[in-house]
Amino acid sequence: MLASIELESNRANRHPQPFFFQPQHPSSNQPVRRLVSENRLPHLLLYGPPGTGKTSTILAVARALYGAAAMPSMVLELNASDDRGIGVVRQQVVDFASTRTIFSNKFKLVILDECDAMTKDAQFALRRVIEKYTRNARFCLIANYASKIIPALQSRCTRFRFAPLPDADVRQRVLEICGKESVRLAPGGLDAVVTLGEGVF
Repeated sequence: MLASIELESNRANRHPQPFFFQPQHPSSNQPVRRLVSENRLPHLLLYGPPGTGKTSTILAVARALYGAAAMPSMVLELNASDDRGIGVVRQQVVDFASTRTIFSNKFKLVILDECDAMTKDAQFALRRVIEKYTRNARFCLIANYASKIIPALQSRCTRFRFAPLPDADVRQRVLEICGKESVRLAPGGLDAVVTLGEGVF
């Protein structure tokens, strides 16, 4: 079977760097590509099962918009279900979004993961923050279940659903990784990876 321990040590090398790396999500890929090229990214809601590329996609969008060097000053990535509470998360967002960059006319990007784990009160509070700082920042909400996001938040976002990947795409990607990492698959190893992965990667 796949030598997962050896591969894990080089996991960072396998994360896609260019933006448009997900042919398995053409319905999400093409519209976002157009919005990025026109520098008019709306607020986004990316939802679907874990491991389907939601976070990787928005981080690749950020690299395409700002370049790797500007990422620390232009992108804030937070877990919205932080145990410290929405107050801490909200304050970090406010501190980040309320300031404009001196040498850039681009909006900042706030990425909030696990938004569906937030309480309804916290989501309403987040809605008010988004409304207040839209001029300076764009917000990307990431969730496993869109149904757990309040309508008031959903209505402010362009939504993209990320479905589990087809088996053929998972097979192709695993083979690419094995080739780059010089890892040999034992008989039945590829089938096992595809079966156990259940369409997430």
